[in-house]
Amino acid sequence: MTRFDQEQLDISTEILRAIAHPLRMAIIDFIDQKQVINVNKIYNTLKLEQSITSQHLRILRSADLVITKREGKFIYYSLNYDKIEQVNVAIVKYTAKTEQMA
Repeated sequence: MTRFDQEQLDISTEILRAIAHPLRMAIIDFIDQKQVINVNKIYNTLKLEQSITSQHLRILRSADLVITKREGKFIYYSLNYDKIEQVNVAIVKYTAKTEQMA
């Protein structure tokens, strides 16, 4: 019987939950387009309230999907592509194993 890496699946599940929200997807897409972006630019460009943007960015930070860098009073965000790749690898492995079991 094929065994799954349960720990990796659990981590991937938490990350997918963090991603699975339309506003967070929009924020991720915007950060991806800009590579590095100031939090003020995120909420102004996406026409979001600052508090809502901060809540969604906190979830993305907790899932380790974004990297922050503080410069004075400004916080800049970029995507953690290594973490995103880890999730992709886990999903591919999981689906490959599931297909083998079928």
